[in-house]
Amino acid sequence: MSTDPGTGTSLRLTVVGCSGSYPGPDSPASCYLLEAEHDDGTGPRTWRVVLDLGNGALGALQRYADPLSIDAVLLSHLHADHCLDMCGYHVLRRYHPSGPQPLLPVHGPAETADRLARGYDLDPDPGMREEFDFRIWGEPVRIGPFHVEAIPVDHPVDAFGVRITVGGVTIGYSGDTAPCAGLDAVADGVDLLLAEASFRAGDDNPPHIHLTGTDCGEAAARAGVGRLVLTHVPPWFDPADALAEAVAVFDGPTELAVAGAVYEL
Repeated sequence: MSTDPGTGTSLRLTVVGCSGSYPGPDSPASCYLLEAEHDDGTGPRTWRVVLDLGNGALGALQRYADPLSIDAVLLSHLHADHCLDMCGYHVLRRYHPSGPQPLLPVHGPAETADRLARGYDLDPDPGMREEFDFRIWGEPVRIGPFHVEAIPVDHPVDAFGVRITVGGVTIGYSGDTAPCAGLDAVADGVDLLLAEASFRAGDDNPPHIHLTGTDCGEAAARAGVGRLVLTHVPPWFDPADALAEAVAVFDGPTELAVAGAVYEL
């Protein structure tokens, strides 16, 4: 982990927000910035995608990148703590003093366009379709240097984990999920697994919603991941509990996500 992006890295991950279920005192809700250098034939530049944009994340994102420099947004699911700052992003792209911005690809579940229109109290037609090019998760997609694969996972709404590969480096993101085959597919052999640890082992947790730290560690061990980063711990729990659970069952490098952390792979 580093706090200096440096040079020469294949893939850079910045934790913009990692608080679970709602923003906490030290972090916005879920949001991750991925950056990689790439020449698509028009010249080399830094490509950027945003993975989830939850409550409070748009403000923090501006510390790390110009929001107008983003090449695509990837939404794991449509709960507010993963997508609702898209409403502010709509305002920024529509009313910016430099003029309306080009359509931005937004990959997400089938109901993404309607969900965001409701979030800003817009008529669903056109909703935000004049700012965003909504694309439904399906086959893997290529965005500049990023190869992106969305895999259905177990959550009360239509939800996906995401694998993002640049060159020979892959990051897996659990999104929100309970233990399931989809989670194992997301985690399989990745260099870094971002796994949500919203529940505590030993509590009376409802099924089909979230992971415990133990679940995260066990998934990482099964999948042979290179590094486990626990995220999405709600502010009402002590993140140290999730970390202790995970390291008890996974002997690889394991740590807690913190806002502002940068991983270079």
